[in-house]
Amino acid sequence: MESVLGTAGRRAGGRPDHDHDPRLAMSDPSSRMLRLLSLLQTHRFWAGPELADRLDVSERTLRRDVDRLRELGYPVDAARGAGGGYQLQAGSQLPPLLLDDEDAVAIAIGLRTAAGGSVAGIEETSVRALAKLEQVLPPKLRRRVSALQAAIVPSLGPPSAVDSEALAVIAQACRDNERLRFGYRRRDGETSERTVEPHRLVALERRWYLAAWDARRQDWRTFRVDRISAPQSSGSRFAPRRPPTGDAAGYVRSSIRSMPARYEAVVTVFAPASAIPREVGWLRGEVEPIDDATCRIRTRGDVLDWLMLNLGFLAHEYRIDGPPEFVAHVRDRARRLARAAGADDGDGSPAGSGP
Repeated sequence: MESVLGTAGRRAGGRPDHDHDPRLAMSDPSSRMLRLLSLLQTHRFWAGPELADRLDVSERTLRRDVDRLRELGYPVDAARGAGGGYQLQAGSQLPPLLLDDEDAVAIAIGLRTAAGGSVAGIEETSVRALAKLEQVLPPKLRRRVSALQAAIVPSLGPPSAVDSEALAVIAQACRDNERLRFGYRRRDGETSERTVEPHRLVALERRWYLAAWDARRQDWRTFRVDRISAPQSSGSRFAPRRPPTGDAAGYVRSSIRSMPARYEAVVTVFAPASAIPREVGWLRGEVEPIDDATCRIRTRGDVLDWLMLNLGFLAHEYRIDGPPEFVAHVRDRARRLARAAGADDGDGSPAGSGP
């Protein structure tokens, strides 16, 4: 789907195939303008010669096409002279956006997630926007959205809601490679001012995280977005760095798992390590093979009930090895659950009531 709606020739992956047919770009102004609009929407600034080269047109033709976009209501700024180029600005009204199939599916999934309350203050707006989008989605894309949504297993517990305006400021700084300043509240309540090079926003375990290079500490850091206050772009640009693990999601996941916690539960599972998903978000643990038939899981948390609940979702038999306070806590909860279920071990006492 293209919106403003219509389809153009496509290469694999669903994007317009104008790059492969320069004659089409030269001879078809409508297709060329759609291509120009899609390029302007992907970058904050395009140098004139580079943009003309991408469209395979002269700079004079490019100027005419930019003028046509302005007539249609798209606020395109132009800078003249050496280093000049074009930039799509925010206008007083929202013009039509150009979406390919992947864009539309991603936005629909995002709106469904936001409607569930993961971003504070936009639940109702998300539902309205989702209704408008799904009304015009072709059946094949609607099926893709439903399939993806069904495959996403949310973490238990309420989402950690973040301010939608703060999230937008951070996302734009990530997109434009602009340094970001904000206040940050640590886990222990201590606050500080940070200046970072934002890399990516990552949604994990129903929380938003920012992976960024901390200028003061000269190292990578993971920030919970719900602990960030008053984020502001500094306007200064930076050259993107590569995160230590190669991708932002992997880095954030690794950072979370390495964070100190009050308890570390050690569990022996009577199944091979290959049978345990290594990226189980709700488990927050590492899987270590013991032999071909058993493995060990180490999982951390600050609340014993939460650790117990997470382990309860394991599909295999297991034994809790420690720590002792966790073993005692699980035994106590097991007795209470047995009494609640009216279980009886045959001697008149609830099952599991022994030592």
